[in-house]
Amino acid sequence: MAKLAFLGMGVMGYPMAGHLSAKGHEVTVYNRTRAKAKKWILEYGGISANTPREAASDADIVFACVGNDEDLRSVFLGEDGALAGMTAGSTFVDHTTTSATVAIELAGVANASDIGFIDAPVSGGQAGAENGQLTVMCGGKQNIYDSVENVINSFAKSCRLMGDHGAGQLTKMVNQICIAGLVQGLSEGMYFAKKAGLDGEAVLDVISKGAAGSWQMENRGTTMLKDEFDFGFAVDWMRKDLGIILDEAKNNGSSLPVTALVNQFYGDVQNMGGGRWDTSSLMRRLK
Repeated sequence: MAKLAFLGMGVMGYPMAGHLSAKGHEVTVYNRTRAKAKKWILEYGGISANTPREAASDADIVFACVGNDEDLRSVFLGEDGALAGMTAGSTFVDHTTTSATVAIELAGVANASDIGFIDAPVSGGQAGAENGQLTVMCGGKQNIYDSVENVINSFAKSCRLMGDHGAGQLTKMVNQICIAGLVQGLSEGMYFAKKAGLDGEAVLDVISKGAAGSWQMENRGTTMLKDEFDFGFAVDWMRKDLGIILDEAKNNGSSLPVTALVNQFYGDVQNMGGGRWDTSSLMRRLK
């Protein structure tokens, strides 16, 4: 069993840290809003720390799942950051969805202190985190990845090293590109079915068994028909991710016309007051 720290008790980090504790690891948690960390302690035991540095002290592996690039820098760097409390030979595993640029930047800082770094964004949403069924896409050195893979599998159904530092974040970008197009297509399909007077549930039942079937259809199709969007991965988060993707596309010369268009559509949803709605709420802007 390892001595672990987990930084960020959001909708993803809270249950992920819980799985680590349930596997018997010694877990110290940190959250900017201390009430969430205290709630986690009451549920899972362990220890709560006042700073990332304190949480990371003597930890074998420090996990993080925060909001964006700057949030990650704030918990990793500086006098009270995790790096200042970590010892040589330990590893920092970042589950935040960030730019590949910040992953490469912080990996360089970590390596200079003989600390391993793995960028490890996840897919599967809140339900995947709660059920220990996340897909984890990793970037970093093979030997470092090998040393943390079994611990990551505490909350993952699939975990794979995709390449050097930044490759995990680039793979997550591919994931989000595909989801954006799928959700827009599903929204238009369900909207068309309704306008055509079809039984939407019956349509979903038959086409989900064919080539049109997808995770989004299986898990979001029915709730889209019911106009229910108060759950799941929020529009604000998807727009953050798509902004990162479109910036990276400028750097590598990728043409992403559908992704850029869907990003604009999510902006429409935000203007409708739907920033915290589930990403399947793209259907609402068609009405």
